[in-house]
Amino acid sequence: MENDYKIKTVLIGTPEFAENIFRKFYNALKNQFEIVGVITASDKPVGRKQILTPSPVKKWATENDLPIFQPDKIKSPKWIEKIKTIGPRLIILAAYGQIIPKEILEIPQYGALNIHPSLLPKYRGPSPIQTTILNGDKETGVTIILMDEEMDHGPIIQNSKFKIQNSKITHIELSKQLSDLGAELLIKALPDYIQKKIQPQEQNHRQASFCPIIKKEDGKIDWSKSADEIERMIRALNPWPGTYCEYKNQNENLKLKILEADTVNKKNPSTTIGAGYKIGEAFLDENKNLCVQTGNGALILKTIQLEGKKPATAKEFLNGHKEIVGAILQ
Repeated sequence: MENDYKIKTVLIGTPEFAENIFRKFYNALKNQFEIVGVITASDKPVGRKQILTPSPVKKWATENDLPIFQPDKIKSPKWIEKIKTIGPRLIILAAYGQIIPKEILEIPQYGALNIHPSLLPKYRGPSPIQTTILNGDKETGVTIILMDEEMDHGPIIQNSKFKIQNSKITHIELSKQLSDLGAELLIKALPDYIQKKIQPQEQNHRQASFCPIIKKEDGKIDWSKSADEIERMIRALNPWPGTYCEYKNQNENLKLKILEADTVNKKNPSTTIGAGYKIGEAFLDENKNLCVQTGNGALILKTIQLEGKKPATAKEFLNGHKEIVGAILQ
């Protein structure tokens, strides 16, 4: 490492994915890298009581007495000047949510590295983990790139593949596993990169694919889709924005979150399931499971949550809401 001095480093990130990577990196390499700043999102109101809550990265930085910065707009001249004053020789970014301007990328001698949870150039953009689950992919991975002005576009420093063996993997589970892999990759690759033993390789831009920002309304279930698609959506979009639908009880519209569901398969057989029901219709199968007819197959509801209430198993929910049977969910 350069002249036995610690390399001044700024970390940029917000959610658990980033916190886990930063914590492991810091614990492994703090003798070689001095954290001179941690940039994260502003505190956000959380829960029914809207309590102002710091990001996971801010909590970790606070516990370790690291300097914290929370810019509303990192591209503003004020923040560009602030980061120039801090003078990092390296920036490491994971899951931040704002585009980093060229003026900041040009500050550090060793550049700005981004840990991205996909095998770039596949799934550039803000929702690679959700998109991996939505598409039913069997393989994903983590890529560390040297950032340039374009989103997830810079040359590749290192990547690592990850086989998805659990066909029912959730967003939270996959995010944790890819975060662990990202931390491992960073700790292994960074010293070699600093010593110029790794030469960043340009991405194959012709193979690039993109994933969008997930919006709240993306959680609304379209029952004309297949049961398989909807089941993947439930796993991909939990905890945020969550998947939901509505149904009418007398004159009232009730909003229902679907937290866990299953498709009918060989381990879960039923000969009559879905026969003769309308799309979106809730019914009980021969095993008294609460099901919904989709555009292709039926979905078995496992855990659901009425707006303003606690999560419940479908069987518990049925005890107080028998009216759902025969209702059309929208």
